[in-house]
This record gives sequence, structure tokens and C-alpha cells, in this order.
Amino acid sequence: MEYGRSDFSISFSFGCCYNSRRFTCLGLFWLRFRLYYNGYAPARKRILGEIVRLRSVDFAVYPVERKIVASPFRDKAYFSFTTKNICARTPSIMKKLNIAVTGLNATDNPAPGIPVIRSIRHDLNNIGKIIGLTYDAFDTGIYDGDLLDEVYLIPYPSEGEDALLKRIEYIHARTPIDILIPTLDSEITNVNRLMTELTSMGIKLFLPTEEQFRLRSKALLSEFCKKHGISCPRTMVINDPRLLNDALKAYGTPIVVKGTFYEAYIAYSFEEASISFQRLKAKWGLPIIVQEHLPGEEYDVACVGSGTGKLIGAVPMRKLRLTEKGKAWAGVTIKDTVLAKLSEKLIKALKWRGPCELEFLKEQKSGKYYLVEINPRFPSWIYLSAGAGVNLPATVVQLALGKKIKPLAPPQAGISFVRHATDLVCPMRYLESLTTLGELIYR
Repeated sequence: MEYGRSDFSISFSFGCCYNSRRFTCLGLFWLRFRLYYNGYAPARKRILGEIVRLRSVDFAVYPVERKIVASPFRDKAYFSFTTKNICARTPSIMKKLNIAVTGLNATDNPAPGIPVIRSIRHDLNNIGKIIGLTYDAFDTGIYDGDLLDEVYLIPYPSEGEDALLKRIEYIHARTPIDILIPTLDSEITNVNRLMTELTSMGIKLFLPTEEQFRLRSKALLSEFCKKHGISCPRTMVINDPRLLNDALKAYGTPIVVKGTFYEAYIAYSFEEASISFQRLKAKWGLPIIVQEHLPGEEYDVACVGSGTGKLIGAVPMRKLRLTEKGKAWAGVTIKDTVLAKLSEKLIKALKWRGPCELEFLKEQKSGKYYLVEINPRFPSWIYLSAGAGVNLPATVVQLALGKKIKPLAPPQAGISFVRHATDLVCPMRYLESLTTLGELIYR
């Protein structure tokens, strides 16, 4: 293709599709322009200015390699440059992606949905609509209209996969979903069971298998760690509160009482442990997990696994401040070779596919790392990964699209986050729309 003027011409050699306003990459990793011109001094600015006017390349987004090349003609030269790694930033510039994300609650025990959405918007330029899927009209993240385009209520996981499929079919008919990212532990089983139906609808996912999900469960984690030589706190899995006495005798006080999906409480007596048992049973069901309490510092590693045992990317973080529920309220990325090797070992042993969070405790006296939990989704602090230069949610989007992603470089150490609460002000009709229609359309 050539674009001519009286004093110079521009020829393009590229692997692109052209529309009237800009060139669009079709998944290729290079885009080259050769710019022929007469004269030397003013040529560079004039040619680059002309290309910007044509809106063929967004120089603020793509790194450019520039080079002056000798011309076979005596009075001419050409200026060439190549934009590199176009698709490393956007998986497909041509198609706008509609991405559905669950887990929009953002209280003192926040779900990961809103940070996942922020991460996706941080680095991906080809977003069509962000569709929020939520369970309650008072899930606070719903009302951030700058992040979300549409919001739909969906049935609770306890209602089963059939109810979920029916609701997704309705949403998909309204706004076609390209990628679905569930961010809550309790959702993974139902979504996995619908994998065939969702795939046939054109909805892409990148999730662990049911077997991988089962092996990392809190009830089986201790057994898994013993098999693979990984240290973890001593653990009991119980269905009867009377067995709490056995745990107190074996581990001493305090003990940690955990729900099968979420929440944990530290108990210093049988009475406290019994109250925690009943509270967790009512909310999350049985079994209840009881662990010895080890004093020390808490560390998390957010990971993405390939499904073949390869660790695609990892962001380790040391918790600086915790809420009463033990959730990170501030943290900082770190560089730790021991933690990195442990993360690689776990992902390889599980052959983990998709996102996960590895929770470690560094024992105070020995400095030894103990694996506390493996959560089968992104953590609520995952936006830190985007700030540290290893955007894991954006990577999962690319993997769901079938992109071949090489292992990512380590994140920048010393990048911190601090969580804060804010008020979202909105018209009452937003709440009315959700409670009466089960949906809220921003745009």
C-alpha cells in the first residue's frame, strides 16, 4: 500500500487488516513500515507526523524500533521501524472481547472480582464489555459504573449447575460472552461441570480440572503435602464438634478453625472453637478443618499454571497489615528464591491449570515456610500484579483465547498496595433495577 505526497511517499509492508481509520493486527507479532522520502533534515518528524495523522499506529502503546537505512538511490533514503510484541499487550486488537467476571463484593472480606476487572482494564485495549455476575444486589462492587458495563444477578452455587446454565444462557443471548472468569472457590465445581455446554456456546475459560480442584481442597491438603514433601501445619478434618477437644490436646492453644471454602477463626478454648465450628458449619457446611497455630509472618503467591506443570507467572507478596478476619489490607511484592521454588514445585505436582493463590506462613523461630492453603482462584489483592509488571488476570485472558504464553519474568520487588474503603454514590433506580429485573445496564 502506498500513500503519496509531492515530497515523499510512504510504503507499508505489514500483516494487518485495514479499515478507514486505523490498521488492525490479526494476531501477528510484527508490523513494519518503510518510509521513503527526499531530503534528510526535516524528514523524520514529518513522516512520523503523517503516520500519526493516518492513525495507523498508537505510539503510546507499542514500543518502536527506528533505523535509517541506506537507499540504492543517490538522493533518497528510507526510514524504517518495526513495532514489537503487539500481541503481548493485546491478545486480539481486531475483536472486542466481552468478559464476564464473578465475585463483586468488596467489603472487609473482599472478593477478587473487582481487582480482576481493574487488572484487565489496566493492560488490555480490546475490551468490548465487562459483565459483572453477582449474587446480591448489595454486593458493593456492582455500583462502580466506571469498571462495569452490565451487571446480572446469578443463582447461588447451592442451587446447582442447571440453574446457573439457564441464567448464563439468558445473559449470553443479551450480550455474547467471550470469556468467563469465576473468582470464588464455591463456583469452580459448577462451572467445571458446565464446561461442555459453555464451550459449545463459544464461552472460553481457563480453569483447573475437577481432580486438580479436589486435590488442593483444605480437607486433602495435609495428605497432598506429605506425599510431595511440603511442610504444612498439623491438620484435622472433623464433622463432630466434640473432636475439637482432641485437636486442643494434640496442638495446644490456640488452634485455627477453618470453613471448607472460606473464613478462619483463632480459638483459645473449647468454647471458642465450638462457636467457630457452628458458625462455619451454618455458612459453608461440613467438614470443618482444624489446624495448629504457628506464629510467624504470612506470605501469599498469586500464580497462573499452564495445566501441564509449568508455572506461567507468579507474584509473591508479604502481608504487612491484616484485618480481624486475617485478610491482607496492605502488602508488598518480594523476591524470595525459596518461595519461588516452592511455588514451582506445587504447580508442577498439581499440574495446575489457571489462577491460584498459595498461602504460606514463615515460622518465626526456624524461618521455615509452611503451606497453609491453596485457593483455586485469584486473591483479592491481585491488582498488585498489574502494578508490579506481571498482570496475571490479563495473562489468563490470553490463555483462555488459546494463546501460547511463555513463562513471565519475575515481578518488580518493593511494589506495595494499601486497601481503602470508599463510598459509591448512585441513583436508587440502580438498586431497583437489580432487585426487580435482576440486571443493571450501564451502557
